[in-house]
Amino acid sequence: MATTSHRAAPEHTHPDDVPVLTALAALADPVRVQLVRELAGSADWSRSCGTFDVAVGKAAKSHHFAVLRAAGLVEQRDEGPRRVNRLRREEFEARFPGLLALVLREDVVS
Repeated sequence: MATTSHRAAPEHTHPDDVPVLTALAALADPVRVQLVRELAGSADWSRSCGTFDVAVGKAAKSHHFAVLRAAGLVEQRDEGPRRVNRLRREEFEARFPGLLALVLREDVVS
């Protein structure tokens, strides 16, 4: 039995349709870099939005995820009341070779 959500499904931009400046702008914010790094260390679809430990409120976190979706970095889907995430690592790497690896390096200060 499928359940319907009270919110609209998230809209996604494929990395192939993302200009480089949009990708760079998405990765210029320390909160978004933290979200990407946490996702990189997690299995696909295992993290709901509420499980990320970032120092912003719920509305701001939602905005940051929207920016990451628009930049082709994150894909989200609703599972019941939870919105779960996956990092679009392969797709983003194909579009911007090396950029995500640079952001994920531990010696890069955020």
